[in-house]
Amino acid sequence: MVTARDDVDPFTAVESLRAALDQARIVLPSLGVDAGSPALGLVELGRVRAGVAMRLAEALRQESDR
Repeated sequence: MVTARDDVDPFTAVESLRAALDQARIVLPSLGVDAGSPALGLVELGRVRAGVAMRLAEALRQESDR
């Protein structure tokens, strides 16, 4: 299990999340590093269509059932 860490590089986090989403065949078009707050290391998930949100929720549920 991965725990939240404050020292994670946001660019690394974005690429890791993008790869995991790709395996689930989910695309978050606006996924990226929030350039407006570099000191905070925020990741921008962006907006998605309702169907994509439902697929993401289902993928998370399947993972939690393991």
